[in-house]
Amino acid sequence: MTGLGGTARTGRTHSLRTKLTLINVVLLALGITIATAVSLFGLRHYLLQAIDSELTMSRNGLERTELTVSQIESLSSLATIVENISPGRRGTGMLPAPDSLFVLIDAERRPINFAGIEVTGRQRQLARAVSDPTALSREAGVREVMVDGEPYRVVGARLSDGSTVLMSTSTKAVRESLFLALKFDTAIGGLLLVLLALITLMGANRTLRPLGDMVETATAIAEGDLTRRVPGRRDPVTEIEQLRLALNAMLQQVESAYVTRERSETQLRRFVADASHELRTPLSAIRGYLQLYEKGMLAEPAERTRALARMTGEADRMGRLVDELLTLARLDQRPVLRLRPVDLSRLVRDAADDLRAQQPDRPLDVAAAGSVLVQADESGLRQVIGNLLANIRTHTPPEAPVRVELGRSDEGVVRLCVSDDGPGMAPEDADRIFDRFFRAGGGGAGSGLGMSIVHAVVRSHGGEVSIRTSPGTGLAVTVTLPR
Repeated sequence: MTGLGGTARTGRTHSLRTKLTLINVVLLALGITIATAVSLFGLRHYLLQAIDSELTMSRNGLERTELTVSQIESLSSLATIVENISPGRRGTGMLPAPDSLFVLIDAERRPINFAGIEVTGRQRQLARAVSDPTALSREAGVREVMVDGEPYRVVGARLSDGSTVLMSTSTKAVRESLFLALKFDTAIGGLLLVLLALITLMGANRTLRPLGDMVETATAIAEGDLTRRVPGRRDPVTEIEQLRLALNAMLQQVESAYVTRERSETQLRRFVADASHELRTPLSAIRGYLQLYEKGMLAEPAERTRALARMTGEADRMGRLVDELLTLARLDQRPVLRLRPVDLSRLVRDAADDLRAQQPDRPLDVAAAGSVLVQADESGLRQVIGNLLANIRTHTPPEAPVRVELGRSDEGVVRLCVSDDGPGMAPEDADRIFDRFFRAGGGGAGSGLGMSIVHAVVRSHGGEVSIRTSPGTGLAVTVTLPR
């Protein structure tokens, strides 16, 4: 289970990390591609604009001279004329720069020799590439043609005798420059993509590590370790930290609910076992007397009367036990209480009168003068006071003094304290006094549900019950009710 869970967990985390990396790399690659395309387009436009400007300036300079071919040839220094036509161009004499090419076209559109230099093959190709030199000379712009498989930018200049000079410059250097720039941009872009992928992977590893902790914690909890929590990190991401806190809070609730359920199931099993035991005793007694009667072993009227009285007593005991169990079951379901103003001092005095009637010789001191009103269910409070006094009547000697005190504290809450000078309880018994079917010492009279009912009724009213006892000092039970 652990191995399979670890494999799946690694796959999921790796998949998310890969997706983040791919998204970042794709976005950066798109940005680099767009930036490279824009920069190359701008560079090409700038370089071609420089070539076009130089050609246009050369053509305009030649046209302004208004010379003919014969006049140009009669000049003593062709180098001077070339310099005038194209200032700053490379080459000397009639030899053009390596990336430049020009040719003279006569009125019949045929290339002609110039200054005793015969027309070359490339010049003839340039002449053939321009179908109408006269029309080209009238154009203000620059035309692009192919000469011997290479692109050239070409312009035409009209001379006074009707001939045309085609001047061109190769753009091969521009293409090579753009290719070099593209290689440089591609290399830099590839390096940036690799760096971004590495940085993204490391950042995703660091950022997503808390998610791995959450998966490990969830796996440990699924395997039974409910105490595991997602650990915090030194530099948490806000959203992931919020998720961690929410998950830990949820896990705390789950653990509390699980512990509460386990405790409830344990209490329920013990409750069912104790209830079965308590009900089995009176049922066994009744069944035994009935078997004696059926077998004719109760021949004397006195024996039958005594058996009937015992069966009636056991039936009454079983009836009281069932009533108490039903009371606890209703309280466990959190019923809606019928609250109304109740004079608690009157209920205390009534319960004290009942105790005096049952045990006239027991010393009883009641401090409940005046009226103490509370919002409560009257029948529930009567049962609380009656159970507290019945507990004293059952578990203390008849001569043990009893004190009942009722009053309000400075905070406005109502406190009822019922204390006795009986034998008291050991600490281990005092811790279980509110458990169902618990009787101090493991025996004694009663069903062991009286104090459980007291605790449940007081809690349903939003109050609290506390005890103070030790062996030989008696028992004091304090009930606190809200205003």
